[in-house]
Amino acid sequence: ADHIIALDNLHLFKPQGLSNTVWAFAKEEESHPHLFERVAAHLLALDNLHPFNAQSCSNTVWAFAKTEESHPMLFKRVADHIVE
Repeated sequence: ADHIIALDNLHLFKPQGLSNTVWAFAKEEESHPHLFERVAAHLLALDNLHPFNAQSCSNTVWAFAKTEESHPMLFKRVADHIVE
């Protein structure tokens, strides 16, 4: 995860790749607060989440919940996207 953060290239990730990355850490029960914070910050900085389908949103929110990485602003952003 440190190499992902160090590259500062989250903007190059497609929605599925980004959600799969945090999902994989959660699946392996590996918490990495810096990675999750960077992903949250990246998602919050986007103009919109239209490229994110239901599966990408679900995987992302599940990963944050599973690793106990609470991020209310991200959860609200995803919830707002879902009901749009």
